[in-house]
Amino acid sequence: MHPAVMDLQSDLLKGHLSRREFLRLATLLGASIAAANMLAGCGSSQTGSAPTDSAAAVQRGGTLKIGSRVLPVDHPARLATLESGNQLRQVGEYLTATNQENITQPWLLDQWEVDEAVKTWTLRLRQGITFNNGQPLTVDDVIFSFNQWLDPDIGSSMVSLLYYLDKTGIERVDDYTVRLHLNEPQIGVPEHLFHYPAIILPRTFEGNFIEQPVGTGPFTLESFVEGDRAVFKRRADYWRTGADNEALPYLDELTYFDLEPDERIEAMQAGVIDTLILPAAEEWDALKTAPGISVYGVSTARGQVVRMNVTKPPWNDVRVRNALKLCQDRQKILDFAHLNQGDLAIDAHVAPIHPAYCEKPIPSYQPEQAKALLAEAGYPDGLTVQLTAKNDTEETQIANMLKELAAPGGFNIELNMVAPAKYWEQWTELDLGITSWGHRPLDTMALALAYTADENGQPVSWNETHWVDPDFIKILRQAEQTLDVEKRRQMMCQLEDIMQERGPVGLSYWAKNWNIIRSEFKNVRANPEGYDLFYDVWKDGNSI
Repeated sequence: MHPAVMDLQSDLLKGHLSRREFLRLATLLGASIAAANMLAGCGSSQTGSAPTDSAAAVQRGGTLKIGSRVLPVDHPARLATLESGNQLRQVGEYLTATNQENITQPWLLDQWEVDEAVKTWTLRLRQGITFNNGQPLTVDDVIFSFNQWLDPDIGSSMVSLLYYLDKTGIERVDDYTVRLHLNEPQIGVPEHLFHYPAIILPRTFEGNFIEQPVGTGPFTLESFVEGDRAVFKRRADYWRTGADNEALPYLDELTYFDLEPDERIEAMQAGVIDTLILPAAEEWDALKTAPGISVYGVSTARGQVVRMNVTKPPWNDVRVRNALKLCQDRQKILDFAHLNQGDLAIDAHVAPIHPAYCEKPIPSYQPEQAKALLAEAGYPDGLTVQLTAKNDTEETQIANMLKELAAPGGFNIELNMVAPAKYWEQWTELDLGITSWGHRPLDTMALALAYTADENGQPVSWNETHWVDPDFIKILRQAEQTLDVEKRRQMMCQLEDIMQERGPVGLSYWAKNWNIIRSEFKNVRANPEGYDLFYDVWKDGNSI
């Protein structure tokens, strides 16, 4: 066991660490859930494990129909939307998984070990797993996948997340063991391996997953029609088993239907679909008491980020950026766009749910101060800007509310509402936009993905604002190496201050997430990342 686990136990006993945070950190350092629970004084209970119904109650068969965008997809390493990630996740799987309690556990891995310096990670694969084409999963497939993620020509966001690793640091130990020699310490390796582009691919993969849908997951891809639907069929030889070792998955089929935002409530009510991807607050409100529908909720670090490209005027002027931030009445925006179902945010990409979040006062709405900053920046008569956002419900409401709130601050905001596919085609190059950023379990993860630079000082692939601040990056890299939560919180305080003072984003709230699904579907849980994990979901009375 890593020696730091005992230090964490000491912090837990002294009240410096919560039980959940102890379990999260202890398991990251290679302790099993059972061992971590024992050290936490909780016996051998499987805290955070998936809910299970008795084997006698489980029924097989049936189709789960899901309301979701069906967007263009090619290489999984380039995934940039939760919807596409959820669809490919039914076929491809990950080395690790972070559950609904924010605890990361082995998935395709059997276990991992880390040295005292947190620089050498040994990953041990489960044996006996095959891809859906019959090919055995070995460490060669894992190394191939790592090399795909780290190839700059692929264009994966994993490059910025795994900045601490290069291809020469990947050591093949044997058929089922790979050792990662990091360039510097990193505490978040297991959590990074559940980032949704990190699907493990066969070493025979040629670049397009729709044309070559080979994975280790519980379903196989039957058909994929962009803008219409994606159909997945039960895989008969899936490696994972349920209670009493019965074969998984239980469902016969998953169908993702591409629906417009204004179609989804009616589709649920009419029985066209059984569940929704990332329900909007209006959908939750309309369906929360509907007969035959169950709602599972969870707090998240999912936010709608008002992002400004600092390479393009007027957003290259920090005074203009800060002026727009001052035009957020955060409570009004949360009430209007998400029915007060979430946590108010500061203008930094760190949420209260994160372990090292540094609590700061919520900035107030100050349109007069915004107007003064615009005048100081050379816009005494105000400024006309274009805001581009997806025409999904939440973004549309935020955009309209911000347009109204910013007018007294001197901004004339012209709205350009576009289809999701159109937004994702241009999201890293827009002057001003609203980007939906999903939940990340660790406070440093989104910061590394969205606000850092490569070795040449150029913005990483998901740095949509093109903001590169050397002081910010230096402190972030220190935080990524720091196990001690209180020490990391001090660094997070500095990072949050830098983002608020000169950063490129405005954030009004962190959204609550729900899993809204027909009640006949069992073994359902709400995932803060919005990930669809259906391998052990079953349908009661599926013959109806």
